[in-house]
Amino acid sequence: MKKSLIYSLTMVLVAVILIACGPDNTEPKENSTNEGKAAGDEMPEKPDSLKLWVNAEEKQQEAVQQITNKYTEETGIKVDMVPVDMLEQVEKLDVEGPAGNGPDIIFQPHDRIGDLVLRGLVDPVNFGNKESGYTDTALQAVQFEDEYWGYPAVIETYAMYYNKSLVEKTPETIQDVMSIAERDTDTSKDQFGFLMEAANFYFVYPFFSGNGAYVFANEDGNYDISDIGLANEGSVEGGQLVQKWFDNNYIPQDLTPDIMNGLFQEGKVSTVINGPWMVREYSEALGNDLGAVPLPILDNGENPKSFVGVKSYMLSYYSNNKEWAEHLMAYITNYENSMTYYDIAGEIPARDDAMEDPAIAEDPIFSAFAEQTKFGEPMPSVPAMQQVWDPINDALNFISKGEPVKDVLDEAVETIQGQIDASGAN
Repeated sequence: MKKSLIYSLTMVLVAVILIACGPDNTEPKENSTNEGKAAGDEMPEKPDSLKLWVNAEEKQQEAVQQITNKYTEETGIKVDMVPVDMLEQVEKLDVEGPAGNGPDIIFQPHDRIGDLVLRGLVDPVNFGNKESGYTDTALQAVQFEDEYWGYPAVIETYAMYYNKSLVEKTPETIQDVMSIAERDTDTSKDQFGFLMEAANFYFVYPFFSGNGAYVFANEDGNYDISDIGLANEGSVEGGQLVQKWFDNNYIPQDLTPDIMNGLFQEGKVSTVINGPWMVREYSEALGNDLGAVPLPILDNGENPKSFVGVKSYMLSYYSNNKEWAEHLMAYITNYENSMTYYDIAGEIPARDDAMEDPAIAEDPIFSAFAEQTKFGEPMPSVPAMQQVWDPINDALNFISKGEPVKDVLDEAVETIQGQIDASGAN
C-alpha cells in the first residue's frame, strides 16, 4: 500500500516538472508578454477576443483601431472595438455588465472612478513593473482607496492661447495679461484682450488654488470631504480677481464658449484660456499666428494650479478575461502606442517618456499644455465632487454680477456640504 502511494506521488511530481519545463503556448510574443503583469506572473489561456468600449469620437477611434490591429497581429487575440460615448459608458455598463453583454474594458475620465468603484462596476488593476512609465499626476488621478483603478491614457489641462499678431511679447504673468486686456478691449467692436469662461469653476479653479484654496483637504490622495476650502482667504482672493474682470468689462456677462471661440478665431481676441481640444480649430483659423503658454504666474509668484483630467482604460468587474484585458490596456498605453495615439488623436499621453519626446516637448503649442500639467492637480475623484459643481458655478455667476465675494462663497460651501450629507457621499 505504501509503495503504491509513493509511486503515485512520484508520477504526479514528474508530471508537474515536465509541464513546468515544457513550452508555454499561451504567452504572446516577447515584446508584449509582461504588459500589465508583475515579473513571474503567468497568464491564463488566451481568449479568442476582448471587447473594448472606445469613446465615440472619429480620431480617437481611428487611433485605437490602429493600435488594436497591431495587438491582434502580435497576440492573435481579436479586439472587438465598440464606439460608446464616454459619458454614456457608466450607465450602459450598469445594464450590459450583469446581462453578460458588457465589455472587458471601458474608457473613462478619472473623476468618475469613485462612483464606479462604489457601484461595483470596475476592478482594481496591477501595473506590475509598468507603474514608473506614467506621470506622477496621472498615477495620483487613478488612485482611490489606496488602489489603482485604470491605465492612464490621456492627460489634459488648459493653458493660455494668444494671437501673435496682436501680442508682441509672450504673456507670462497675470499682470501681463491684465495689461493686454486693458489695452485691447473695445466692447463696441467685439474686441477683447483676454477671455475665458470665468463663471465656470473648472477653468477658474487655478486662480483660487494658486492663492491657497482647495476643494477638499487632500493628504496623499486621501480626501477629507468634511474640509472644504472654497471659502478660505485664497478663495476670496481668487473670487475678487474674477470679479474685477467683469467689473472692468474685460469679460462680458453673456459670454459663451461658442462666442469666445468664434471671436478668437476671427482674430478679435488677444489671449484666451482654453484646453488642448481646441488646438486644431484654432490652428486652422490663425495658422502661424497661434501661440500657447502655461497659465500666467500670479501676483504672489505662484503658478496657477489648474485642474488636471486623466482619461484611462478601466477593467470591467464583469470581464471574464481580466488578466488579458489588463495586458491590452498596458499595451495601448505603452510609449510607442501612446505616441501613435498622440499623432492621430492629438491628445497628450499620460507618460513621462512621451512628454519628453521631441514631437511633444518641441511642439510650440502642445508643449505648453504638457508644461502646465506639471503645475496642475487631479480633479478629486471622490463621489462627493459631483456635489461641488453646481453650487460653486452659481457662486461664480453671482460674483460676476457684483455680489459680495465672501458671502457668496460661504453660502456655496454651506450648500455643497448640505448636498454631500443628503447624497450620502460622506
